[in-house]
Amino acid sequence: MGGETVGTLTKKDFATSNEVRWCPGCGDYAILATVQSFLPELGIPPHRIVFVSGIGCSGRFTYYVDTYGVHGIHGRAPAIATGIATARPDLSVWVVTGDGDALSIGGNHLIHALRRNVNIKILMFNNQIYGLTKGQYSPTSEEGKVTKSTPFGSVDHPFNPIALALGAEATFVARSIDNDRQHLTEVLRRAAAHRGAAFIEIYQNCNVFNDGAFDMLREKEHAVHNQIRLRHGEPIIFDEGRRCVSVGENGRLVITEVANTLRDRIVVHDERGRPSLAFALAHTAGHGPTEPTCIGVFREVQRPVYGEAIAAQIKLATERLGPGDLAKLLRSGDTWSVS
Repeated sequence: MGGETVGTLTKKDFATSNEVRWCPGCGDYAILATVQSFLPELGIPPHRIVFVSGIGCSGRFTYYVDTYGVHGIHGRAPAIATGIATARPDLSVWVVTGDGDALSIGGNHLIHALRRNVNIKILMFNNQIYGLTKGQYSPTSEEGKVTKSTPFGSVDHPFNPIALALGAEATFVARSIDNDRQHLTEVLRRAAAHRGAAFIEIYQNCNVFNDGAFDMLREKEHAVHNQIRLRHGEPIIFDEGRRCVSVGENGRLVITEVANTLRDRIVVHDERGRPSLAFALAHTAGHGPTEPTCIGVFREVQRPVYGEAIAAQIKLATERLGPGDLAKLLRSGDTWSVS
């Protein structure tokens, strides 16, 4: 970025001296380690990278990555990041948020950052609970979830974060898992290379208030059977080649046995095709991550980047009208005096 030459960077260049303080065993530790190990790949010096976070356990992330950082207010991280990325397109801007922070009070800011295609990378840690405030149900908690704020079980229908991002027409939408460093690194690599808004949902275990929510995908003995790994241009086959995603009645996507499925009925993943395919894949797990669930890049397309479009407008206005004059602007148009 910006043609700046840097020496060889390592994980240590992106680790602060601050004591990392999450609950022992929290999935955030694994995500932090993966991100710190990945950042040197970018070849961007730490002072050209910005992490913006909101409120929640994920909000502490900015204190543990030795880059510029902004610990914002609840739900507003995408809005703050939008301003930074628009004013300083030379910077690499990342947002770290949680399911409560991003999808409750911050839902409005999230969808507009995605639809505008701001050049920011959003990492949403989804543990399906409010961890920092001690275990209340969140916008992604399953129906019937018993928590301190829902002692008789939640009656809310949860958000599907991938479907939500696709509905906002995000140009890059993906999902990964906290303890799968290789897969998460691959997804981060793809997101960093993408021009525009990238949304990554990361299943993150909260071992204190929602332990085991993703065991069917995180634990090796279960993951080998339940992770549906999406790879562009390849048939969607999983469970060690035994099962697949296929086209059923009325065009619905269903999970079937490979041995009993016609080859032309097996779905071939297309990140750049119609958004309806990605949307259907987001709903493959009808009851959440307790059954076979898709991970990987659901969709990646190209669209004009928000900040670049604004810069083009400013350039055009300057060419036509000359340099801006703030005092003149404030006194132009409809003005009035108050005596």
